[in-house]
Amino acid sequence: MNTTIKEEYQYSELTGKIIGCAMEVHKILGNGFQEVIYQRALAIEMNCQGLEFSREHEMEIFYKGEQIGIRRVDFFVEGKIMVELKAVVQIEDVHLAQAINYLEAYGLDIGLLINFGNTSLQFKRVMKPRIKS
Repeated sequence: MNTTIKEEYQYSELTGKIIGCAMEVHKILGNGFQEVIYQRALAIEMNCQGLEFSREHEMEIFYKGEQIGIRRVDFFVEGKIMVELKAVVQIEDVHLAQAINYLEAYGLDIGLLINFGNTSLQFKRVMKPRIKS
């Protein structure tokens, strides 16, 4: 049984496939490369697994109706999941906050934050926060 799939989560099967691809990349490459190397390898692996994705998808960032910059998310998978890659020793709160901001900017509910920089692959499922009334 795949422990990365939790049926109660939206798109759990898809996120499980993405995490499986990342595990394969990390198993082969290990840690120590730049993020772009993992991005290229993950693109190859997701393609081999039949996943549809776009890479380095640009998004304009606005503040009070004015464009203030552009952000590129690492992957959009199947038009449903945002995937942000890191190659750092440890995922920090700032990385999680960044991933949540991307979800909000792109209008998505679910994302994955995947870190190849540790000796073990790290991943976090990221969900857009629910607004409390």
